[in-house]
Amino acid sequence: MPATIRDVARAAGVSPSTVSRVFTMPDIVSGATRTAVCQAADRLAYAPNRAARGLITGRTSNLGVIVPDLANPFFPGVVKGVQARAHDADYAVFLADTDEDSAAEARLVRALAKQVDGVVLCSPRMSEADLRAIVDDTTLVLCNRRIGRTPSITFDNSDGMRQAASHLRALGHRRVAWVGGPKASWSNKERARGLRTAVAAAGLELDLIGNFPPHFEGGVAAADLVAATDVTAVIAYNDLMALGIISRLRGRGLAVPDDLSVIGIDDIPFSGMSVPALTTVALPKEEAGRAAVDLLLFLLQQPDDADGARRELPAQLIVRASTGVARST
Repeated sequence: MPATIRDVARAAGVSPSTVSRVFTMPDIVSGATRTAVCQAADRLAYAPNRAARGLITGRTSNLGVIVPDLANPFFPGVVKGVQARAHDADYAVFLADTDEDSAAEARLVRALAKQVDGVVLCSPRMSEADLRAIVDDTTLVLCNRRIGRTPSITFDNSDGMRQAASHLRALGHRRVAWVGGPKASWSNKERARGLRTAVAAAGLELDLIGNFPPHFEGGVAAADLVAATDVTAVIAYNDLMALGIISRLRGRGLAVPDDLSVIGIDDIPFSGMSVPALTTVALPKEEAGRAAVDLLLFLLQQPDDADGARRELPAQLIVRASTGVARST
C-alpha cells in the first residue's frame, strides 16, 4: 500500500500539515525540518498527490511543448531534452504537433494554457504579430525562434554558417549554393543571413537556389537546380533536404563529394548513417530542450524577470564524407 502523508509525518516526527508545507511551501519551513521530511519521504517512497498539491499552490505541475512536425527528426531530440529536465523537476509534459499549421499554434497554446503552468513553443511558424498576441496567455518560452524580448532559446546560426563557409574555403571551393527552407521560417532567414556574411568574409561566391519544403522531397526538388549551376558545393537548410539532394544527384550519376560537396544543418541521427555520411552543422537539440525547461521554471519562480530572458546555444560543424576537395571547374 502506498505511503500516505500521515506515514511520512510519523516517520519524521512532525505533523501532517508540516509535511504538506514542505512539499508546497518549502520556504516557510526550517532547513532541518525539510531535511527530516524529505529523508522520511525517500525511505517510504512517498510521492505527493499532484492534484491535491495543485489545489493548494494553484499550479498544475504540467508543462506543454508544441512542435511543428514530430516526424522531422530534429524535434524528437528537443522533446527528449524537455521531458528529461521536466521529469527531474517533477513535472509532467503534454506534447502537441501542429503539422506545420501556423493557425493551429495559437489555438494549442490557448488550449494548453488551461492545463499547464507554461509552454515551450518550438520553431513556431506563425507571424510575429500573431506571436505577440499570445505571449500573455501563459508563461511562454520560444525554442529556435526569437521575437523582441520574449524569453527564448536559440542557436548560433551565424557561427555555424561561418564554420561551414571556412570549411569549404579550405577545401578549395570558390562558389557555393544555398538551398533555402520555408520562406517564412525564422531559422531560414537567420541561416541565410549568416551565410551571406560568412561567404563574403571567406571570399566565396554565393548562389541562392530558392525556397523548398524542409523535407527529403524538398531537397530532391532542389537538386536539379543545383546541378544546373557552376557551384562546387551546396549548403542545405537542414539535413533532410541535404539527404534529398544527395539522393537525386546520385540518381543523375553525379558523385558526392567528387562532383559536388553537400552540407546539411541539424545533425539528425540519419546524417551519420547515410552514404556518404553527411557533413553537417550540429545543433544541440536535447540541450535546447533542457534549457527551455530551465528557463520556463525560472520564469515561473521569477515572473518579473521574463523580459528579455534568453540563451543562445553554440553550433558545431561535424565533418564527414559528403564534403571534399573542390573539383576543377
